[in-house]
Amino acid sequence: MGSFDFVTVFFFVAAVIIFLQLRNVLGRRTGSERPPTDPYSARESDTEAPDSDDDSKVITLPRRDGDKAVDDRYAAADAYAKVGSDLNTALRSVITADSDFDPKEFAAGAKTAYEMIVTAYAEGDKKTLKSLLSKDVYEGFVSAIKERESRSEVIKSTFIGIGKADIVQAEMKGTEANITLRIVSELITATYDKDDNVIDGDPESVGEVNDVWTFARDTRSRDPNWKLIATESED
Repeated sequence: MGSFDFVTVFFFVAAVIIFLQLRNVLGRRTGSERPPTDPYSARESDTEAPDSDDDSKVITLPRRDGDKAVDDRYAAADAYAKVGSDLNTALRSVITADSDFDPKEFAAGAKTAYEMIVTAYAEGDKKTLKSLLSKDVYEGFVSAIKERESRSEVIKSTFIGIGKADIVQAEMKGTEANITLRIVSELITATYDKDDNVIDGDPESVGEVNDVWTFARDTRSRDPNWKLIATESED
């Protein structure tokens, strides 16, 4: 009987020790515990508004029309053309339709496009032209290239640079923005016949070229690229 009581007491003490150790490891409920993490609800919680006292996490959304944030968008137009001028008003209308439009950035991009188009035309690179021209202009360029090739003529051209590329007109046609630039460039260009004789241009001199080009883009489209829709030479 004594042996039985000793064994009973031993296991009882062991059970108490184990219980105390488990409580120290697992902790006790205090009523302030966080619920188990749900990976799906965690994604939703990420979208909740941040605490007002943590300015580093606050994301300012664009304001509605009439607020200062919207008016600030027109600063790019005001920096490019005199406020109240026809061009300024027209550029503002484009910015209203496309808040990402910036006249200076557009003019810089137009310079790059101009060089690519002029070079591609001289080389007969239809693939590059197709990505930069509207359907009608592309067909006109391709027709000229084919006619040139049918006569076995070759254009050799060296692009020197662009002196000016100024926006002279802008307008919205429905949801399509049209921007017209006057571009002054310098080229060395000459056309050779099948016998390698120069039949047009001068391979030894730099010529100034004055063009008026119009680019267009549908402001509703996700495609940010503009395409050349009209060309005119002032030479």
